Amino acid sequence: MAASAGAGARAAVGAAAVGAVATAAVLAVAELVAPRRLAPGAAVAAAAAAASAAVAWTVVSWASEAVAGQRGRRDGAVRGVAGLIGNTPLVRIASLSAATGCEILAKAEFTSVGGSTKDRVALAIIQDAEERGLITPNTGCTVFEGTVGSTGISLAVIARAKGYLCHIVMPDDQAKEKYEILEALGATVERVRPVSIVDKDHYVNVARRRAEDMNRIADDTGSLARGFFCDQFENLANYRTHLSTTGPEILAQTRGRIDAFVMGAGTGGTLAGVAHFLKPRVPGLCVVLADPEGSGLFNKVMFNVLYASEQAEGKRKRHQVDTIVEGVGINRLTAIINLALDGSIDDAVRVTDAEAVEMSRFLMREDGLFVGSSSAVNCVAAVRTARKLGPGHTIVTLLCDHGSRHLTKFWSTEYVARWGLTPSATGLEFLE
Repeated sequence: MAASAGAGARAAVGAAAVGAVATAAVLAVAELVAPRRLAPGAAVAAAAAAASAAVAWTVVSWASEAVAGQRGRRDGAVRGVAGLIGNTPLVRIASLSAATGCEILAKAEFTSVGGSTKDRVALAIIQDAEERGLITPNTGCTVFEGTVGSTGISLAVIARAKGYLCHIVMPDDQAKEKYEILEALGATVERVRPVSIVDKDHYVNVARRRAEDMNRIADDTGSLARGFFCDQFENLANYRTHLSTTGPEILAQTRGRIDAFVMGAGTGGTLAGVAHFLKPRVPGLCVVLADPEGSGLFNKVMFNVLYASEQAEGKRKRHQVDTIVEGVGINRLTAIINLALDGSIDDAVRVTDAEAVEMSRFLMREDGLFVGSSSAVNCVAAVRTARKLGPGHTIVTLLCDHGSRHLTKFWSTEYVARWGLTPSATGLEFLE
């Protein structure tokens, strides 16, 4: 037992050292590759910097492997699902790059164990709750969350692996495969009518109430089985995980050669975290919000007014954000959204439902990329950003999840036809 404890302590110290080395290496490389003008007579210094860069990238390569060990890698294998989260590949989207003359790159977040970028968030939130002593594994504790699907799926995967129960509250108008995946993962799924966030029966408010009810019972009975409301829209662990993982990964994968980062906002965690990490390290970086129909963030960024014309009286067709896109767009200001609205966002692109549908089919047809609706929104905005910047620039975005979660809605021929969105483009003419 003592030997095991000693080994654990050494591993912890080693992990901390590795983390420090990895961070230092990434920051060193960022300084080396950041574009800057050389002072007269700086050729020798430039040559030294180039040599140092080569060494630094060797360190980054080693450090990335070592940091993976912090999440459970040992002898070339990972232990548990935590080791399958993050370090997602950066893929060049050939069709969009060729069409714009830019390098359009996307992190394939759908390759993560739970199938979306929300894996990072779920893991960070649960680990944070554990560190604060709010939940203990294998004691009947339950994580609760109100979500439109992807965060719930990620929470269900990680909760199961770490010894927790999972209770997800969702609006009842989402793609049915999301409910089915959650149930297959052993989560309790509670469906509620879509209503405004100010309504006590909004799915987020119901999830919070369920956790509070469980904790009252635990307090009254002395039970160890407690409830934890994840609160992804307000929980800063959401933001911090992108600040500490997604942002550094993009910097390392692009070697700092990036002109624009394009991202939609559901909770805003990815947008805020990545922007705050990259902006100080990549001079001149343009951060662009991709916003779907019905979301008020476009107007908030461009005109400082949180409003979407689709919300006007008599025009609203659906609930919540008025779009067939799921998981992105919002009409309220949250703690995390406010972090992103600190001046870090330089531009915004409004994406219509028709454009998102057409883009998803284009990517499938031209690149074999079968992506979800929010990924399509990101790619539309990436192309518009590339055209605005002009050829020769590098644009990075995220492919947030896989199309298999959207079969009965966004990828359903019948569903999109019902909304008059049947795709017909043969190229990118829908963006002209």
